[in-house]
Amino acid sequence: MERVPVLDEPLKNLLGAATAKVMAEQLDLRTVGDLLHHYPRRYAERGELTALADLPLDEHVTVVAQVADARVLTFNKGGRGKGQRLEVTITDGSGRMQLVFFGRAVHFHQKELLPGRRGMFAGKVGVFNRKLQLTHPEYKLLDAESSDETVKAFAGELLPIYPACKQLESWTIEQSVSIALDSLAATGWAGLADPLPPALREGRGLAELPEALQKVHRPGTKADIEDARQRLKWDEAFVLQVALARRRHADTQLRALARRPTPGGILDAFDAKLPFTLTDGQKNVSKEIFDDLATEHPMHRLLQGEVGSGKTMVALRAMLAVVDAGGQAAMLAPTEVLAQQHHRSITEMMGELAQAGMLGGAEHATKVVLLTGSMGAAARRQALLDLVTGEAGIVIGTHALIEDKVQFHDLGLVVVDEQHRFGVEQRDALRGKGKQPPHLLVMTATPIPRTVAMTVFGDLETSVLDQLPAGRSPIASHVVPAADKPHFLTRAWERVREEVENGHQAYVVCPRIGDDEDEKQKRKASPEDEAEKRPPLAVLEVAEKLRAGPLAGLRVEFLHGRMHPDDKDAVMRRFAAGEADVLVATTVIEVGVNVPNATAMVIMDADRFGVSQLHQLRGRVGRGSAPGLCLLVTEMPEASPARQRLGAVASTLDGFELSRIDLEQRREGDVLGQAQSGVRSSLRMLTVIDDEEVIAAAREEATAVVLADPDLTDHPELRTALDALLDKEREEFLEKG
Repeated sequence: MERVPVLDEPLKNLLGAATAKVMAEQLDLRTVGDLLHHYPRRYAERGELTALADLPLDEHVTVVAQVADARVLTFNKGGRGKGQRLEVTITDGSGRMQLVFFGRAVHFHQKELLPGRRGMFAGKVGVFNRKLQLTHPEYKLLDAESSDETVKAFAGELLPIYPACKQLESWTIEQSVSIALDSLAATGWAGLADPLPPALREGRGLAELPEALQKVHRPGTKADIEDARQRLKWDEAFVLQVALARRRHADTQLRALARRPTPGGILDAFDAKLPFTLTDGQKNVSKEIFDDLATEHPMHRLLQGEVGSGKTMVALRAMLAVVDAGGQAAMLAPTEVLAQQHHRSITEMMGELAQAGMLGGAEHATKVVLLTGSMGAAARRQALLDLVTGEAGIVIGTHALIEDKVQFHDLGLVVVDEQHRFGVEQRDALRGKGKQPPHLLVMTATPIPRTVAMTVFGDLETSVLDQLPAGRSPIASHVVPAADKPHFLTRAWERVREEVENGHQAYVVCPRIGDDEDEKQKRKASPEDEAEKRPPLAVLEVAEKLRAGPLAGLRVEFLHGRMHPDDKDAVMRRFAAGEADVLVATTVIEVGVNVPNATAMVIMDADRFGVSQLHQLRGRVGRGSAPGLCLLVTEMPEASPARQRLGAVASTLDGFELSRIDLEQRREGDVLGQAQSGVRSSLRMLTVIDDEEVIAAAREEATAVVLADPDLTDHPELRTALDALLDKEREEFLEKG
């Protein structure tokens, strides 16, 4: 029978069923490997050896002192019966202080801490009844032979503090880790698979895996922790990059139809009628995309660019190139509002080139159809017919495009807008509608730092548009502290009126809708949530107050996601046509909404939105020749992290800088799984912002290994590590991505 690899050994075999059950249920630790990769969150030092006369408040210290007296006191627990506490007075000749213990530990410590005993006591200095005290300190009693070295070693020892839970304290986890380490050391670490090839490990001067695991859990010095961290970061970065490199390699083995634009075809006709010149960035990125489309394996490209950098124009030219080559292109948008907006702007840009089969249609024209869930039956039937016959070269739609009924004549290109709004399964379902794998272009207006792109989208080639088209105006952003300075909010509404008087329009964005459905959700919130802060401001309430108050006399409309699609479309059309002055909306306007005449935006409760979301929202103004204004309204106090975050948004228009700030605050999320942020990351040691160099170097090494040995035949340990990283769900995620 084949032996279980040591790291795959179930914890119940090592720690017993009861402890293993709690670890599995509370911390998702099931094997010895899971436990050893549950790294300390930080390391506590007991604190500098200090005389009692010099104790600093609120700092961790270690003192050497003698027990002067000890007594057990009984106290009332506020209607929950009586409790006991042990008060121990210690002295070192220079001063006196109290140690306090509560609960079940009282009698144990009373037997240990007898008057006259000497010991080392460590904890955080507090004060109670004007006396200095340590509550539940750690201690070690000294005997006559104890030397100064013993005392120094106790004070200087690095204590691992683990991510823990109510049912499992950090020290219980530490004991369990010690059992695992001792058990493995007793076997000489036999059967431990090291994922790093020896040449890579030696070439980069990294510790061996057993040494790294010992040092991370039982460090003697801070240098030990650093050695261990460097090695374990490499494990995570390298194995992840191998997974992505194998994915890229597999993609190069797939066959796709090369789609080259026809000279003198629809793309040339479209370029000839453009009323402006493409930016250098748009030309360069288009060339990268056209080069990919001309190859016989599927393009996988991420197109990221600032809000308003002209991504839609680049995507449209790619779609026209595919239509020229006889294929069809589909654009997948996350919301109906955005799908309709794209359809409207693309048909307007194309003009007669979008009117195939119609009076006035151009020679090379094609049909551009819209497909959403709320379309009428007749329009839907016609759209489906146009797709299956090939009449429609371009289709723009929501997830309705993914349904089984939707069939294409020859799908050649899939464009996914706002990638972060779609699950991989949705993207994959659309790609599966091609006779051969179609080319894929993924767009995002949320700028992604290079390291995140390499980690999260490591299988995609990346193009960046960082140049704004000519005629785009700067946006001024300011924080409006409504609680500290109410007159600032009054001035904000005056500014909106001034913009409208100058012939412009404004958005007011709120975090909540405020309809019946909203109220139901609010009632479900726990009382603690309600007590902690008031509910976020709502569109319907704010719109009403503005109409009756500061914006009385202006044409104020509202828009939110739960309105009937026809009503939403009608509101957007009126606003775009200048028939409304102010649009009070939820984040439904976050992406793709393009009204060049809108110059001002007031974001209510701005602290309730993420950094990237605020940047996206702000990009809705300043889209014409007049400068834009964005006012971030908040009631948070000046010193709060939320205010600092808003200050960062107000201080820069650089989306890449903001995305770094956002990521530092939210953490990475599970970069392989479907979580968008922070909760359970498959990265335990690596942080994609701080470890840029490790990720870049690991990508190079991984690419070289996979090119030389795609099946990892010569790297069985790496294969094992890869299998552990890619559980069933993640394997499928990568396969589909």
